[in-house]
Amino acid sequence: MTQAAQIVLFDGFDPLDAIAPFEVLAAGSDEAGRTLHVEFVSAEGARRVVSGTRGMALEANGVLDPERPGYLVVPGASGPVDGDPDEEETIPVLLGRFVESAATPLIKRALANPDVTVATVCGGSLALAMAGLIGGRHAVTHPLGMEALEATGVRAVHARVVDDGDLVSAGGVTSGLDLGLYLLEREYGSHVAHAIEQLFVHERRGTPWRSPSAARTR
Repeated sequence: MTQAAQIVLFDGFDPLDAIAPFEVLAAGSDEAGRTLHVEFVSAEGARRVVSGTRGMALEANGVLDPERPGYLVVPGASGPVDGDPDEEETIPVLLGRFVESAATPLIKRALANPDVTVATVCGGSLALAMAGLIGGRHAVTHPLGMEALEATGVRAVHARVVDDGDLVSAGGVTSGLDLGLYLLEREYGSHVAHAIEQLFVHERRGTPWRSPSAARTR
């Protein structure tokens, strides 16, 4: 059965947060017989979405669908960390705007869907935490955002990839590669993840942290 891997784009997203898991999951799907449909989506549907990095843009091909079985990947934002929020598009401003968008109720529905695993890269978990969607769950974000993550009631774990069952998060920007490889290993097995690791000439770092409840379900 073909599943979906929906990579969510929003105004000000970090390009590498989105592109790294997209490429890894697409390559893994090819290796495993194309059983995973990988695409960029947005809460508003098909549109050109401008990132937070020098106007770089990607095309969302469809609307975020919380009912589609598979994976929903939420990237973080790109921009200055500090600054006057009235004058600069800082990361907190961009994430706050995303939280207030139509994406939040859709992601909430995806988290409630047993057929969907929600994954985040970098500040993506912080956005979900700011929206009140993952309180009490285990997650990681960029090192600069760990205190803020904990302040929302999330159980922050200092690991490159954190598996809390239907919520899988990854730390800093380049960890999107590791997230993609970890999801491939979960979905298809280590032989597929290893093949893509070799193809991308990338070695995963650290030991993924898995909650005991997540480990028992697989």
